[in-house]
Amino acid sequence: MLRISNISFMLEGKRLFDDCSAVIPSGHKVGLVGRNGAGKTTLFRLIRGELPLDAGDIEIPRGARIGGVAQEVPSSDTSLIDTVLAADEERAALLDEETDDPTRIAEIQTRLVDIGAHSAEARAGAILAGLGFDAEAQQRPCSDFSGGWRMRVALAAVLFSAPDILLLDEPTNYLDLEGTIWLETYLARYPHTVLVISHDRGLLTRSVGAILHLHRQKLTLYQGNYDVFDAQRRERLMQQAAQFKKQQAARAHIQSFVDRFRAKASKAKQAQSRIKALERMAPVAAVIEDTVTGFNFPSPEELAPPIIRLEDVSVGYDGKPVLRGLDLRIDQDDRIALLGANGQGKSTLSKLLSGRLDTLSGRMHASGKLRIGYFAQHQVDELHVDETPLQHIHRLRPTETPAKLRSRLAQGGLGADIVDNKVGRLSGGQKARLSLLIATIDAPHMIILDEPTNHLDIESREALVQALTAYDGAVILVSHDPHLVECVADRLWLVKDGAVRPFEEDLDAYRALLLGKPEKPKPEKPRPRQPNRNALAALRADVSKCETRVAKLEEMRDNIDARLAAPTLYERGDTEEIEKWQKKRAEVIEGLDRAEALWLKSLERLEAAGPS
Repeated sequence: MLRISNISFMLEGKRLFDDCSAVIPSGHKVGLVGRNGAGKTTLFRLIRGELPLDAGDIEIPRGARIGGVAQEVPSSDTSLIDTVLAADEERAALLDEETDDPTRIAEIQTRLVDIGAHSAEARAGAILAGLGFDAEAQQRPCSDFSGGWRMRVALAAVLFSAPDILLLDEPTNYLDLEGTIWLETYLARYPHTVLVISHDRGLLTRSVGAILHLHRQKLTLYQGNYDVFDAQRRERLMQQAAQFKKQQAARAHIQSFVDRFRAKASKAKQAQSRIKALERMAPVAAVIEDTVTGFNFPSPEELAPPIIRLEDVSVGYDGKPVLRGLDLRIDQDDRIALLGANGQGKSTLSKLLSGRLDTLSGRMHASGKLRIGYFAQHQVDELHVDETPLQHIHRLRPTETPAKLRSRLAQGGLGADIVDNKVGRLSGGQKARLSLLIATIDAPHMIILDEPTNHLDIESREALVQALTAYDGAVILVSHDPHLVECVADRLWLVKDGAVRPFEEDLDAYRALLLGKPEKPKPEKPRPRQPNRNALAALRADVSKCETRVAKLEEMRDNIDARLAAPTLYERGDTEEIEKWQKKRAEVIEGLDRAEALWLKSLERLEAAGPS
C-alpha cells in the first residue's frame, strides 16, 4: 500500500502540495492527472525520495521496489534483448555468481526457477515485440537506434523488471498508436501497483481503475477509470455550484433583513440573531475552474474536389522508394487517420502530401489554389528559442498592427502574459500551440497533423478535438492518441509493407486485430454458388455464441468495476478483497480480448461462406 499522509511541498518558491493525503492499495492501477505544471512529476520524485518533504510523510511497503523509465536512455553496443534482460538485477546476479558449493548452487537454481529466469528471454522478447521491435531488431545494439526508439527499450526494461510500484511519466509520448494499444492491455494486466502520469484519455480509460487528481495543491482519489472520474467530477462541480448559489441567495436574504431592521429597536434582537446566523454559516467555495483556451482554425474557401489525387505514385529518399503504387484521392471534407507502426511510412506520406517531398514516379495532382497547413512534432523544436511568439507571428504578418497580432496569439491560447517571453522559456504545450497557429494562419484547405498532442494536456486535447470538428477543411492525422483518432477521423488508411490501403473497419477492429494477432490472410477460395445451408446455420450459431460470450464478459467487467468503485470496499481497508477483485478484473479483460478476437474470426468465416 502506498500511503501519502498530509504532505506539503514548495519548489522554487511555488507551493505544489498543501496538506495532501491519498491511499493507493497494493495492486491498483491509478492514473495521475492534472494541468501541466501542477506538480505531477514532482510527486513521483517525492515518492522515490529524491526530494525532501516540507511536511507529512509518504509510506511504501517494506522492501517494495519502485521502478520507472530511466532518464539515461541506453546507447551501447549491447543488444536490445540483453539490455532488457539486464534490468532484472537479481536474475543477472544469480547467473553471474560463481561458486563450487553444492548447497549454494542448489539455492541459486531454486531461486532461478522461482523468479521464472528460464522463461525470461521469451518474456523480454514479447515485451520488445509489443513495443515495435521484431526478432531481428532485438539482436541489434542499442546504438543503432534513435533516441525515441531507445526510450522504448528503456520502457521495455522497466516493464520486464516488474517493480512492486511502477511509476510511468507520459509513457505513450514516444510510442506509436500500435505501441500505445499494446501498452494499454499490458498495464491493465500488470500484477503490481501502477501509478501513471498521462494525458492519453484512452489509456486512462482502458488501463486504470482509479484516478488521482492533482488540482490547486490538493490530491483527490476517484474510484473508476477516467470516464467515470470525468462524470463524477462534473457532477460534484455542478452540486458545488448549486450549493454555492443557494447559500449566496440565503445570505443575501438574511443580510437584507439585517440591513432593514438593524436600527429598529423592536427588531434589534432578531437582527442580531440573523447576524450570528451569518457568522455561523460555513461558506461553500465558489467553483473556480482553470479555463482552457480553445484552438481557432480559420475556415478556407471551398475548392472543387478532389483537392489531391495520386496516380501510381512512388515516394522515398535518395531514389529508394518507401511507398509504392499509391492511388489515392483526398476531398476537402475528408478526415483521414493514418494507421501503421513507426517506420512504415506515415511521415513520408505526410511530407509528400504537404509538398515537402517529391514523387519518385507517378503523378500527383493538386488543386492550383490549394493551401496546406503542416504540423509535425519536430517543428516545435525548430522554433526560434531566442525570439518571442509575437516576433514569430510578425514575420508572417509584417503589415498587421501589434494589437491584431496579439489578438491572433490570444485566439491560439497564447495570452498577454507570455507573448513577449522568449520561446525557450515556454512550456511544451505553449510551443505546440504556437506551431499550430503558424501552421494554420493562412486558412489552409487541408491540415496535416503528425503527432500534435505530445505536449498537450487532456483539456487542451479536447479543445483540439472541438476545433478540428468545426474546421471546414480536410484533416490528415498521425497520432498515438486513440481518443483523438476516434473523435476526429471518419476514414482510416493503413500504411504497411510499402503500400497505403483503406482500412474499412473502425479503430476497435484495428485494436482487436493487433491484440489478437490473427494469421496472415490466405488466398480466397472461390465461393460456391449455393452454400451448404447446414454449414451456414452452424456458422451463424457460432457467431451468436461468440456474441453472447462477449456480452457476458462485458457484463462481468461492468459488475467488477461497480464493486471496485464502491467506497465501502476501501473504508473497510480489506486489501486482500481489493486485490482479489483487481485480479478478477484483469482475468476478465484478458478473456474479453480473446472472445472479441474469436467473434471477429467467426464473422469473417460467415461472410466468406456466401450470402445468407
